[in-house]
Amino acid sequence: MNYRKDIEKCIKFIEDHIKENITIEEVANESGYSLYHFCRVFSLCKGVSVMEYIRGRRLSLAATELFKGRKIIDIALDYGFETPSGFTKAFRKAFGYSPRRYITRMAGYGDIKTIFEIGGYIMNPVIVKKPAFKVAGYGIKTNVAGGTYTKDIASFWSNYDGENLESKMYKILNPPKHGEVGLCVPLSEDGNAIYLLGVIVDDFSKVKGNMITVEVPEAEYAVFTTTPVDTSNDEEQKEFAKIIASTWKYIFEDWFKDSGYIYDESKLDFEFYDERCHYRQDTVMDIYVPVRKVE
Repeated sequence: MNYRKDIEKCIKFIEDHIKENITIEEVANESGYSLYHFCRVFSLCKGVSVMEYIRGRRLSLAATELFKGRKIIDIALDYGFETPSGFTKAFRKAFGYSPRRYITRMAGYGDIKTIFEIGGYIMNPVIVKKPAFKVAGYGIKTNVAGGTYTKDIASFWSNYDGENLESKMYKILNPPKHGEVGLCVPLSEDGNAIYLLGVIVDDFSKVKGNMITVEVPEAEYAVFTTTPVDTSNDEEQKEFAKIIASTWKYIFEDWFKDSGYIYDESKLDFEFYDERCHYRQDTVMDIYVPVRKVE
């Protein structure tokens, strides 16, 4: 399956209708996927939710309009902002300046070009069949169709005191093996989901009331191991997070199209962190993507 081509088709639809009141459902229909699956793939490929992407594009295009001498109120209305003040607030948040100060700051720079440098690498996954298993741990509710999904997950990780939470889970649940599982579980077709960070357990007998449990079904997986990175300090931990995001992007934009597999939407994908990703010079983790052969 060519996810890159399908996402690009949706991007084109957004560009063609950028000044209209686009809904997530309309964009998802262009892909042919379910709303939940589309929003999940889009956020993994682009690093932002669909609506965040649309809002960002509108602001970027509006910024170019400023240099044509158009009135701010006209630009704001053109790109779906109800008031000039609402547009100014969003613009300042995106670019760090009000529209008027932005024009002043950028004057004299000539043609303004934004260059995105995308680093990639080729990786061959291992195809494995994994029996059903149980996961218990802690998590948050989010919505992959809204503008908060990536922020919710980022907030969960930034507020997560790894050692304490990890120690707490292991102390309470006493799992048979070391390793944390991070997975997103759909709750409904409108995008509601739970993001869970947990451990694999034999049963749920030791689970406490504030924990979340998930039964992951048997599936065939393409298992991707990230490239090694030194995570001996906090700055390099951030680089590890970027590599994980880049790997997800590679999977959906590059690997699937020539793999002979499609994503199995009836199963659950997950990230697996074990002793290989704890402040070492060759830190890696695994991404398990449920797949099935193209018929």
